[in-house]
Amino acid sequence: MEGLRIEDDGYHEQLQSDAQFLCSDPRMDTELLDTLVLQLNRIYPQILNDKEAHRFRNLSVSTKVRLAELLKHLHWKGEEACHEFYRALHIHAEDVYSSLPTRVRQRETAEPKWTHAVASRQKRYVLNDRGPLFFLSCFGFVAGIAMLYYYGEGETLRSTGGFLHCSAARLGKDARHFNFLC
Repeated sequence: MEGLRIEDDGYHEQLQSDAQFLCSDPRMDTELLDTLVLQLNRIYPQILNDKEAHRFRNLSVSTKVRLAELLKHLHWKGEEACHEFYRALHIHAEDVYSSLPTRVRQRETAEPKWTHAVASRQKRYVLNDRGPLFFLSCFGFVAGIAMLYYYGEGETLRSTGGFLHCSAARLGKDARHFNFLC
C-alpha cells in the first residue's frame, strides 16, 4: 500500500523526503549542481531565472548550502519545478537519481510483482527459443520447394524428383495417395 502512496505523491513531496539524501550525497558535487542549475535556468526560466541561477552558482558559498537553498527554492516554486529538477537529475546523474530513497522504495515495491508477471508470461507464451525468423525461413524454404514442384517444368524437377517423390506425404496433384516407401 505504501508503494501506491509513493506513486500518488507528487514530486513536491518526493523532493521533501529526498532532500536530506541529496544534501549528504558526495556525488552531488559543484559540477553537477551547476549543470542542474544551468538546465533549469535555460530550459525553464520561469522556474529559475537568471538572478536566481547566478545565486545558486556562486562559488563563494559551499556546494551543500547552495544545494539546500536550491531544493528549498524548488519546493517553494511547486510541483512543476520539483518535477523538472527530477528530470534534470535523471538526465545528468542517473546513478544519483536511481539511488534516491523514493526511487529505491518504488523499485522494492514494484519488483516482486513485475518479475513474477514477466516470468509467467515467458512460461506461457514461449514455445521455442528460436524466434520468428527461424519460423519464417523454414516456411519460406518449404514454400519454395512447393512452388518448384507445382510450377516447375519437367527438366527442372529431375534433380528434385527423388527428394520430393520420397517424402512422407507426397506433394502434388495426387496427394491423396500416401507413399511411405520409395
